Amino acid sequence: MSHDTLITIWFGLWGLIWTVYFVLDAYALGTGIVFPFLAKNEKEQRQLQEAIGPFWGGNEVWLITAGGATFAAFPVTYALMFSYLYTPLMLILFALFFRATGLEFMHKIDNARWKSFWKWSFFTSSFAIALLFGVMFANLFYGLEIDQAGYHGTLLSLLHPYGLLGGILFVSLFTLSGCVWIAVKTKGAIRTRALKWAQKVWFVSVPVLAIFMVATNNRTPLFEKFAQYSALWLLPVLALLFLLAVITFLRKGHSGLAFGGVSVSIVLVMASGFAGMFPNMLPSRLEPAWSVTMFEAAGSQLNLSIMLGVALVMVPIVIMYQLWLYRIFREKISPDNAKGYH
Repeated sequence: MSHDTLITIWFGLWGLIWTVYFVLDAYALGTGIVFPFLAKNEKEQRQLQEAIGPFWGGNEVWLITAGGATFAAFPVTYALMFSYLYTPLMLILFALFFRATGLEFMHKIDNARWKSFWKWSFFTSSFAIALLFGVMFANLFYGLEIDQAGYHGTLLSLLHPYGLLGGILFVSLFTLSGCVWIAVKTKGAIRTRALKWAQKVWFVSVPVLAIFMVATNNRTPLFEKFAQYSALWLLPVLALLFLLAVITFLRKGHSGLAFGGVSVSIVLVMASGFAGMFPNMLPSRLEPAWSVTMFEAAGSQLNLSIMLGVALVMVPIVIMYQLWLYRIFREKISPDNAKGYH
């Protein structure tokens, strides 16, 4: 297999791993975002904790894998990304710490202030992770301030309207995913409440996604490739159609299908972005020639070959383990049998 073929395969895997992470962690982050507002008492809090407790750690493995794959397959991208986007990535890292401790420590001490602090830490960190990842990937789609001398942007320069729109999109889609997941996994009053919230959030998510796609077409070069390969237009169109279908499933009480619709929509949004970026990994909006491409950033042929072999063995094992985990914890959680996070 040629070096260029291996690089192309690994670009696809790189995008796929990030996409899998966002699909899986979307519902966990979304649950954190709605946690203080949906749960009216400690029993309901424990329902929400248990709804994501067995799964969120496994979901984070895909984030670690995404970072590891970037480091091993595209070391130049890894080095430059963690240099150029150092501040948002560090903020995400600290938010990940507080999210984990909020979930873990919330009910360790029977004290109202203690519980309130960690409840709001769980919310704030979940919201921040979704927002910052949205801003970061929107800026990758938009292009960074890169020239022959390097990167000239700051955290504030990332917070332009299109970047913030990407953050709002991620927050809205992840919140919707969380609400629907709660409806899938729980029983009782909180499930009814989650379905009502899901319908309200849906009315925000659809226009935000539509505006984001229009802005992407008008403000970025992402869809220029779509003009050459018209079949690629199916990606953003289907993303919107699957999201539109969610409301029908919600109104008919098919929460599982609604969750699938949101998840597929997230997949197609990310696929649209990665397809438009190809072959760039760190696009420059100042001058296309200054973009970092996958061919410039890739590791050696031997390195990519070994990694591909490892991935073909290990990734199916991880997927089968996670599917087994979801099967083990497939029962709905009622207020009376909820144990919380332990």
